Amino acid sequence: MQLAQTCAVITGGASGLGEATARHFAAKGATVTLLDRDAARGESVAEELGGVFVETDVTDEASVQSAIDMSMDKMGKITAAVNCAGIAYAIKTVGRDGPHPLDAFQRTIDVNLVGSFNVARLASVAMAQNDPEPDGARGVIINTASIAAFDGQKGQSAYSASKGGVVGMTLPMARDLASSGIRVMTIAPGIFRTPMLAGLSEDVQAQLAADVPCPARLGDPSEYGALAGFIVEAGYLNGEVIRIDGALRMR
Repeated sequence: MQLAQTCAVITGGASGLGEATARHFAAKGATVTLLDRDAARGESVAEELGGVFVETDVTDEASVQSAIDMSMDKMGKITAAVNCAGIAYAIKTVGRDGPHPLDAFQRTIDVNLVGSFNVARLASVAMAQNDPEPDGARGVIINTASIAAFDGQKGQSAYSASKGGVVGMTLPMARDLASSGIRVMTIAPGIFRTPMLAGLSEDVQAQLAADVPCPARLGDPSEYGALAGFIVEAGYLNGEVIRIDGALRMR
């Protein structure tokens, strides 16, 4: 698969890792459809990239199916799906205000894990309709985990559980979809300069960057986008999780 011939749906495409991925793909000639809840920002980015925006709730089956249908209508096919939509809470299992609110835990699982699976399963149906390439390839799904799936910190029970689930479904999903010529990969980012960190002071961000072995800085979303693009074109990558974290191991 080549990015120049790729038709991609990208969740969380209005900002952060999703936006960076959309920009990288579009710069390489891909056609992109952005799925996000932020309509104003999503439409602006899509217009700038010559793509399409669809307001989407990844946790809702009807919303995602409608987005897939519209993506097919606008692009003609879907050959890549990149799941970047996600949320994070910093709440301890038991804190000063009592136990971790169950609804916050459930919401995190719903968006990060169930939402990724929801998009992947429905996009796969569309991909399976593609004419196969010489090696049988019809499409690729790229999910987003986190190093928190492996090295979760205090206050990350919900987030780590959701991202651990994304890691856990990578190989079985790849095996499930192999007969349809659809690959499944997961990227596990470290600490990236995204809107999730935007509320932190520069001093705190500098401290986070100093903890990264090499290079001692925060990740740039464009680096995630470039890795996602590499995965699309590296057809023998399948069923694996790639960490992109500057060798950071949280402790």
